[in-house]
Amino acid sequence: MRRSVFQLLAAGAVGVLLTLSSGSAFAKTAAECNAEYAANKVAIKAGGQTKRAFVAACRSGTETIPAATTAPATPAAPPPYQPPPAAAPAPAAPAPHVGAIGGGGFMTDAQARTRCPTDTVVWVNTKSHVYHFAGTRSYGNTKQGTYMCEADAKGAGDRAAKNEKHP
Repeated sequence: MRRSVFQLLAAGAVGVLLTLSSGSAFAKTAAECNAEYAANKVAIKAGGQTKRAFVAACRSGTETIPAATTAPATPAAPPPYQPPPAAAPAPAAPAPHVGAIGGGGFMTDAQARTRCPTDTVVWVNTKSHVYHFAGTRSYGNTKQGTYMCEADAKGAGDRAAKNEKHP
């Protein structure tokens, strides 16, 4: 009799395991159910079902999606055409001087001297915004720079080097 009870219990346990494993083969993961809910959210909510109830039914394999989701969704009508706002016209840039490289600067000392015959020509370091006078070590020798009239350099916000004197 002991053997028959043990055999019955073992057979019952195997049957329960088979039932659980076959039932779980059809169940979905929480991520799959969440994705399915997101895809059919409007119809599920219209059917009066909460997300929690839908996911629980989905995980057990008993969920039903309302028939409204089987029809293709109609795309939303595009918004009416609205022309872009008119941009203000850009102010006309003054014509550059011959030899000018932008911002009132010149490529050579001679070009700057013809532009400003009564003003002092300086070399402006365009990176540091410090200008140098002719005859100094840095005049025309910095990595980035341009020749300018001193008045134009001051007007652009540049300053004279502290260790140099005006000639």
